[in-house]
Formats: sequence, C-alpha cells, structure tokens
Amino acid sequence: MTFDDFLFRLRDPYFVWAYARRAVVDWRSYLSQDEFSKIYRTVRPHTMLSSRRLRGLYDAVRYVIRNDIPGEIVECGTARGGSAALMGITLRRMDSSKGLWVFDAFEGLPEPSKADPDWRIAKGYVGRCRGEVEQVRSFFQEVGILGNSRIVKGLFQDTLAKAEISQIAVLHLDGDWYDSVKVCLEGLYDRVSPGGIIQIDDYGYWAGARRAVDEFIEKENIEAELQQIDYEGRQLTKPGAQKQPVLTGSSMSGPD
Repeated sequence: MTFDDFLFRLRDPYFVWAYARRAVVDWRSYLSQDEFSKIYRTVRPHTMLSSRRLRGLYDAVRYVIRNDIPGEIVECGTARGGSAALMGITLRRMDSSKGLWVFDAFEGLPEPSKADPDWRIAKGYVGRCRGEVEQVRSFFQEVGILGNSRIVKGLFQDTLAKAEISQIAVLHLDGDWYDSVKVCLEGLYDRVSPGGIIQIDDYGYWAGARRAVDEFIEKENIEAELQQIDYEGRQLTKPGAQKQPVLTGSSMSGPD
C-alpha cells in the first residue's frame, strides 16, 4: 500500500474496521488444523489475498468438482502464484482432472486509465505486485501442480482470446484496474459454465474494478447475487445452475 493510498483509506472507518478484522481472521486460519488452513499456510508467503478470499476460492473449486460443473480453473492476475496454487492443490487433493490456467503479464501492475475513478491513487501502483514466471513455475513444481497447469505470460487483451479454453468452472479475476477487469469479463464470461463461480478480488478496493463489474452485469442483464466475501472480494454464480452453492468463504455475519 502506498502512503497516499493509506492516508486516503484511513478516512473510511469501514476500511479500518475491516482490516483489523482481517488480521484476526488471517491469524486464526494460520493456526487452525483443518484442510484449508494447511493449504493456506503453504501458499501464504506467495499471495496478498486475505484468508477469507482464499477460502472463497477453495470452496469454489470444491463446489464445482462435487457438483460436476464442467470446465477449467482460470486465474487472471496471479503475481507470485499463491491463490492459483491454492486452487491447484485443492484440485490435486480431490483427484480432479480439471486444468489450471494462469494469466499474467509478470511485469507488475500496468498503468490504470482515466476510466478508473481513483486513477490518481492507482497510478502509484504501476509496476507493483510483480511476480516472475520462473518463480511461479518453481513454486508450482514444489507443491506438485505444475504438470496440470498452464502459465500464460502477456497482457490479457493479447492472450485470453487465443487461449484454447472452451469451458470455465471457476474464474478468478485479480486485475485491479477497470480495463483489465473489463477485458477479462468480456473475453471469458461466456465460457463460464452455468453454475460456475466467478470471484473478483478488487471489487471493494478499487473503484475501476467495481465499475467494470457493475457495468458488465447491467449490460448483460445478469441476474445473480454478488456475494460479499470481505472488504475487497466479491463472488457470483453464473445463472443457469439447478442449485446455488453455499460457500463458507462468502458467508458473513457483517461487513468484513
């Protein structure tokens, strides 16, 4: 977090409360002995996601496998690979043949555009959140998921259309800015299977991500509840499934 961003966020009491609660929940997940927490401790050094958002992905992968939702697991924006690894490890532990696709420029965050309402704050993050392809590849090898993974380097607008993915079961969007989130939704939403899960990492934090999601939902007349996971994360189930998932990562007793 940049200093300017920190000062900007401090004006929001909701942000302060949510991040204090996040610290408690993350620490509890770190100490717990359930299966999710064991995976969480493995990937924690490689991700900036909260434990709630990681549990949302964990629950989503388990849900689509148990309910035979067809398609691959896709992440757009992976940085050091922690959240993708969590999904890959979950696939392996459930003996699933679903593939894991990971897309990233591996050059840090690109320039935001004037379509991002908080552009003046966002531009301070250019080049941050950078991971290296070999770093991610090495980590995937270490945790035993490299053979079932495809790591695609490049900007979303250059790589997504060429990817040979016919169906998606879980789509994780971590693109931060308006243009990045928009191109992912426009390029991949139609490939998400009915009943598939879409998780958006930055909806509550960056106004550009939120704007891109809201505009897309309105434009496509998507009648699906956008569930709140924590301060930043949101999740929705693509309409068309016979039943809706109950995801523990998304269940909340109040704002987080």
